[in-house]
Amino acid sequence: MAQSRKVAVIGAGVSGLVTARELQREGHRVIVFEKSNKLGGLWVYNPQIETDPLSVDPNREIIHSSLYKSLRTNLPRQLMSFSDYPFKGEINGKILNFPGHEQVLKFLNEFAEDFGITELIQFNTEVVRVAQVDFEENRWVVESKMDESISEEVFDSVVICNGHYTIPRLANIPVNSKGINNWPGKQIHSHNYRVPEPFKDQIVVVIGGGPSGLDISRDIATVAKQVHFSTKPSKIGVSNLDGYANLWNHSQIDHVDESGEVTFLDGSSIHADIILHCTGYKYDFPFLETDGIVSADGDRFVGPLYKHVFPPKLSPWLSFVGIPYQTIVFLMLEVQAKWIAKVLSGKVLLPSEEEMLADVEDHNRQLEQAGIPKRHTHRLNFHEMEYMDWVAAQVGLPSVDAGIKEMLWSIYKCAGEVGYDRYRDLWDLENLTQ
Repeated sequence: MAQSRKVAVIGAGVSGLVTARELQREGHRVIVFEKSNKLGGLWVYNPQIETDPLSVDPNREIIHSSLYKSLRTNLPRQLMSFSDYPFKGEINGKILNFPGHEQVLKFLNEFAEDFGITELIQFNTEVVRVAQVDFEENRWVVESKMDESISEEVFDSVVICNGHYTIPRLANIPVNSKGINNWPGKQIHSHNYRVPEPFKDQIVVVIGGGPSGLDISRDIATVAKQVHFSTKPSKIGVSNLDGYANLWNHSQIDHVDESGEVTFLDGSSIHADIILHCTGYKYDFPFLETDGIVSADGDRFVGPLYKHVFPPKLSPWLSFVGIPYQTIVFLMLEVQAKWIAKVLSGKVLLPSEEEMLADVEDHNRQLEQAGIPKRHTHRLNFHEMEYMDWVAAQVGLPSVDAGIKEMLWSIYKCAGEVGYDRYRDLWDLENLTQ
């Protein structure tokens, strides 16, 4: 007989919404805690930025979203659908293959409304503490704050879905003389980038080779005097990038100094006004208390987690959805949520604690032998299908549809051939399922 649990879901972004749906489908009693007054998490655009442009001041007011105004998806809408709920991506009667963030948020609101998730959400409620109940190892207390009111509630299980695109990681920039704090220019992390206008007529160095770095570099180049895009490969030479006369590609920064000069490993140097860090984010769970059983070391690693979801010693009563990255995110979140929901109902069993820990250690050992840094523990790139197929099999679902797999590989192929800056405009979906 299936068991019904009282479950707390932390966060009402994509992972929290689909997790709430799957838990409810399995007959669990669900409360979703959301700090803001809207659902959507990352996909809620907020023009406000933090008072500290590098987001290192512990006393700053933290802004959750890292969306910039021009952002559009880097996967087509077909790969941002749930298995039984397609993302149409339509605006003004036109179907967009790579919609903007406004369309994604609209899709999520429709999803929550259609499946009755909205009424499960406690908005404007910040979770400040999650810990095991004293003398009841399999139950959890969730302490939350609404306005100035603090309340506590006990749950059978907690699923953490608060995302990992809010607390910035900064580049480790080598410096001459007295250090980066004496560099006279301005520094900002992409978390606090919204629109290009503040960079008008400036000379800007953008650090980071990921999608946001490329997007923001092109965005800024429309108004800046010069944009110098710095990526890690040291053998790259200086080159004009992306057809912009004022946008240049460089290798990694060698050092900066007090004069305002930025010198690259390619031998070039420029006098910059601004350094913009597009260098990713840290996992952060300031509310979670596990006496060190689960840790986030700040360098893109959370553990130990069995298959990126369950802490072996605390499973299944504590779990995480959305830890892996570089994957088909929406589908991955869905299968993780289905797995958790069925484990909690007793329909699916997990291995023993010892077996799960051994699996985690084996995974970490394979990464180390392959020379993959610890910070990439949860990166699924090129292994995402294998992972999702494995999780799907745990709950009796078929493998990811062959058409979805073909679509993803075609995206990789197109981006490899024409570059990230052009593939969305050139990739043609006319012959694929709409």
